[in-house]
Amino acid sequence: MEGMLSVFDKGLPIPCPKNFNLAAYVLSQADELSDKNALSILGLSGSENWTYSKLKEAVLCTAQGLLDRGLKAQDRILMRLGNTVEFPIVFLAAITVDINPIPLSAQLTEGEVSRMVESVGAKAVCLDPALSFPNSLSIEHIMLDDLRRMQTTVPADYCFGPPDRLAYIVFTSGTSGRAKAVMHAHRAVWARQMMIKDWYDLHDYDRLLHAGALNWTYTLGTGLLDPWSQGATALIPDPALPLEHLPELMQNHGATIFAASPGVYRKCLSIDNFPALPRLRHGLSAGEKLSETIHKKWKVLTKTSIYESFGMSECSTFISSSPRAPAEKNTIGRPQTGRRVAILTQDGSNTAVELGKTGIIAIDRFDQGLMLGYVDADNDNLLNVGSGWFLTGDLGKMSESGSITYLGRNDDVITAGGYRVSPVEVEQQLQSHPDIISIAVSQVEIKQDTSVIGAFYTAQVEIETELLKAFAEKLLAKYKQPRVYVYLEALPTGPNGKILRRALSLPKGLLDG
Repeated sequence: MEGMLSVFDKGLPIPCPKNFNLAAYVLSQADELSDKNALSILGLSGSENWTYSKLKEAVLCTAQGLLDRGLKAQDRILMRLGNTVEFPIVFLAAITVDINPIPLSAQLTEGEVSRMVESVGAKAVCLDPALSFPNSLSIEHIMLDDLRRMQTTVPADYCFGPPDRLAYIVFTSGTSGRAKAVMHAHRAVWARQMMIKDWYDLHDYDRLLHAGALNWTYTLGTGLLDPWSQGATALIPDPALPLEHLPELMQNHGATIFAASPGVYRKCLSIDNFPALPRLRHGLSAGEKLSETIHKKWKVLTKTSIYESFGMSECSTFISSSPRAPAEKNTIGRPQTGRRVAILTQDGSNTAVELGKTGIIAIDRFDQGLMLGYVDADNDNLLNVGSGWFLTGDLGKMSESGSITYLGRNDDVITAGGYRVSPVEVEQQLQSHPDIISIAVSQVEIKQDTSVIGAFYTAQVEIETELLKAFAEKLLAKYKQPRVYVYLEALPTGPNGKILRRALSLPKGLLDG
């Protein structure tokens, strides 16, 4: 093992067709499976069902409706939609005719939306009236009722073309405090076949229940697009349903695969009288590190395993475990078949470290699932064309078998509730409070297997926590809001005066409480 480098090639990817459309690929099973349920939105008293034929018709008709509104290929549209089935329909409809959708979380405030979208050049916004939208952004509004009426128009045809052309844009937080707009090609969905084989073990007979909201990108990919591409049935709980009811839904609706973030698994395991789940084959976890405690308890109650994955908005997941290849102890799995992954030095030379040594997890620059780049960025530099690697910013080490041990972020990005959050962004917003002198935000563990965002601040006097929470609620999406606030006389700093976020921790009395 000594002297061997941490570079792992696992097979060759299947080449993407030269004439390709993401939406056509996702709905390629629709004609053959016309009467089969593609989607069921589950409530305790029943479900809303969409067959494959109904789903495809809604997508193609909405695509024509967007064209009839004057939009054309390569125009960009914002999606400010709540947890309705129109979210995936509009996403696929836009891509059908080469319009580029930009999904936005329903949790974002108006201020956050303004800061995020000013540089993307959108021509219109598809808007749920239940959600606000900044008046300062003077673009065309296509309301939810308009989108629903479009589903009864004549259908459009798929627009085919090179798989490397832009398909959609998603936002991710970075360490600069400003959300980055990530551009993905049509080929991104083709690359997800590697996940389907080496993480999901997904088949057409599966009923995959995803616990996330319809407008979360994890749900959009893992919970909807991937099951549809394989002819499976996607099960999504009604957004208003408490998480404690998820095991009951799995039992009542015969879920064979369950996908969620570790926090959702923890919530499910907290209920009394956990039901038997005889049809469940396994669970999937992503978004943050899954603790061994949660995995063991889940295994005892369900007699099934949870298979973990690692990825990011820029490339989705590319390291995982699966039923065919369970993870070795203390690892998150291996690179998926068709991936080329390395552990690189942290000195900027982009050379691989020896096996067993710590470095930055990197993926091949030419991976089919890797983004085209960021909007308004020097992407040749960002994607390290010279070295052939894209660096994730996450630390890990590789064993001789190719298994990866995850060792956390190389920067200060927080992972909480399955979301990645920039502490800089949270600090910038809370710093505007008139009584706060200085503030630092970090991830803190409040009990075993439970971490939240904590805000540590200095002020003339301690500020009432409820007032700080109300202030944050006006400025930040719920998943970005600190759960705990800690008053300090001074923030920890290094020799150069830089705040040491990793030195922040909860006072013992607060932790015990």
